[in-house]
Amino acid sequence: MHLDLTPEVLVKQLGMGDSSHEQEQMQRVIENTEGFEKFGQHLFSLNDFLKHVKGYIALSNSVDKLKIKCDENDSKEILEEFHQKVQAWAAKYKVEVEKVAGKETYYIIGHA
Repeated sequence: MHLDLTPEVLVKQLGMGDSSHEQEQMQRVIENTEGFEKFGQHLFSLNDFLKHVKGYIALSNSVDKLKIKCDENDSKEILEEFHQKVQAWAAKYKVEVEKVAGKETYYIIGHA
C-alpha cells in the first residue's frame, strides 16, 4: 500500500492535530529535511512502536524539524528501550538523528 506523504496525512497519522499551522510547519519540515521521501513512510511504524514507552514523533516548537521524544520516565529499562529503538530505526532507514543534550529527545536531521 502506498500512502501519499502530504502534510495533512503526516499531521493526522502522527496524531499532531489538524490545524493549518501544523500542516504549514509540516510542509516546511518536508522541504527542509534532506531525503525525507526516502524514510518518511517509516515514521508511522516508529511512532506506533514508541507509544508503549510513552514516546512519540512531534513537530519541534523551536525549529522546522521533527523530533522523537520520550516523556519523562523513572524506568531506566523503558528509557533504554526508547533509545535503542530510535537508534535501530535510524540505522535501518539510514536516517541521521541528533540527540538533544540532557533530554530524552532526538531531532530528525535527514537521510544519512
